Amino acid sequence: MAMTLVEKILAAHSEADTLKPGDITDVDIDIRVARDFGGANVVKNIREHNLKIENPEKTLFTFDCNPTGSDQKYAANQHLCRQFARENGIRIFDINAGIGTHILIDEGFVGPGTTAISTDSHANILGAVGAFGQGMGDMDMAAAWSKGKIWFKVPASVKLNLKGKIPENISAKDIVLNLLNIYGANSLLGYSVELYGDTVDTLSLDQRITISSMATEMGAIIALFPPSQEIIDYCNSRSGTEFKPVYADEDASYEKIFDVNVTEFTPMVSRPGKPHDTIPVESVAGQKIDSAFIGSCTNGRMEDMLKTAEILRLRRVAPGVILKIVPATDEIWKTCLEKGIIEIFKKAGALVSNAGCAGCAAGQVGQNGPGEVTISSGNRNFPGKQGKGSVFLASPEVVAASAVAGHITTPGNIPQNPSLFSIKTTPEVKDKHKGKSITTRPDEIEGRIWLIQKDNIDTDMIFHNRYLSITDIEEMGQYTFDNLDGFEDFAKKAQPGDIVITGKNFGSGSSRQQAVDCFISLGIQAVVAESFGAIYERNAINAAFPVMCCNSIDNLALNNGDKVRINFKTGIIKNLRNDKQVDAMPFSDVQLEIYRNGGLLG
Repeated sequence: MAMTLVEKILAAHSEADTLKPGDITDVDIDIRVARDFGGANVVKNIREHNLKIENPEKTLFTFDCNPTGSDQKYAANQHLCRQFARENGIRIFDINAGIGTHILIDEGFVGPGTTAISTDSHANILGAVGAFGQGMGDMDMAAAWSKGKIWFKVPASVKLNLKGKIPENISAKDIVLNLLNIYGANSLLGYSVELYGDTVDTLSLDQRITISSMATEMGAIIALFPPSQEIIDYCNSRSGTEFKPVYADEDASYEKIFDVNVTEFTPMVSRPGKPHDTIPVESVAGQKIDSAFIGSCTNGRMEDMLKTAEILRLRRVAPGVILKIVPATDEIWKTCLEKGIIEIFKKAGALVSNAGCAGCAAGQVGQNGPGEVTISSGNRNFPGKQGKGSVFLASPEVVAASAVAGHITTPGNIPQNPSLFSIKTTPEVKDKHKGKSITTRPDEIEGRIWLIQKDNIDTDMIFHNRYLSITDIEEMGQYTFDNLDGFEDFAKKAQPGDIVITGKNFGSGSSRQQAVDCFISLGIQAVVAESFGAIYERNAINAAFPVMCCNSIDNLALNNGDKVRINFKTGIIKNLRNDKQVDAMPFSDVQLEIYRNGGLLG
């Protein structure tokens, strides 16, 4: 049976000779990584369930969210992980190392055909080297650390054929922003995406990393590049071993195949709030900025630093603008120092921080304040993700040029005199309320509904990243939806037994378990959505929190506050006010078993 790239990698790491979309199989994981915010919860799960570490050599901690140790709870969690690592012979890439997913590639832990999981929703960045990487929650990670494997549902595959020659002014970031413009956050939801074409063959490792890292923002499970000889040689040299690359069969079956003409691509930015809300840079040229950020797992590589230095050389950042630059790894930082690039950055007036996630995490430079306008090379600009201000996403070249100009522009249009501006701030006050935990697990439930008619509700809207250091589930409920416009008082008004009904792609974004546990904390019985972010759905299933997909919810003619009955085995949802019912997707055998057992680790 012919298989796609993801099917072949997963089959090679399971007991199955062949796999097809929808198959659920146990997958051997070559490397299992916990970060500093998820690590403490992984340790907690391991200890509470008296689990052992299956193979310490395949187990890592990477501290990249708060490499400055600037937060007391982060510091406590990191220390807890260090102690656990000493006790169990686990290696740590500590706060001086950089972003974990990059370390996995550069230190030779992953290569073509391997599998890896991390408590990082951008672990699918490893698709850049033809490896299978997935972000998972702390329950999945604890199970993988103790068993060496984890269950996985094989995704359907999509083939993207990139046609034509990339225009000279188009960066890898522009490629992925143009793809987001075409496919949005939903069209590729739940798919494994494979990229092909003459254009793809010419892409460097750094460029592939940029594109793969934003598969999450497109809703995809992973964006996989068939490894070129250059990639294979790099990974082999870094690991000291010979990786065996995996390629899709020529007659593999794809659910969808798209041809994309890259010659029509233009430099793009994402408007604040939605990574997929992309428009040509020229549409917002002249927009004043307060700050700029270059870095993240998407654009913190050496090529990004070199392009930034080329623009900043003999130039100064505009008066009043703050430019923050954070290399992805310490190795890149040191190379910048050796090549004189750090000196260029500093002479231009930029702040250069130690390697790490920076603006994507609350524990390092890159955050902005209320009313602040930022242009960033990161991968996310969800409300509140990089602070309380507004964040445009763009390539490092556009970010650097804009920092010099004082407004959004391209490298070829930097003015002789920069724009000047003033800053306004509007602080917000949030309501907080604590709830109760749900304890029963019947196959059928009834409850009052919250009808939230929104698509793409991301994990920062559900449970903001400023609360990620919380590990006590009893504390989590009070912060539920406090970053979702119109529902900031949800936790105050919700009652135990309520049910949330919402739109597409619920739970997109981060791998944080708290975005599930906050509902359990409040006593919410279930979430019904048209579709879910892949990691969020896994986390909910593993926590025995009922989530169900339904594409025909409109047929129930629901009003907010109606009572519904949901049967998890049959998938039938009934509106008790008007007796209308629809068929949703019932629980799979795996989901039902985990639910009845009280969780993956129950």
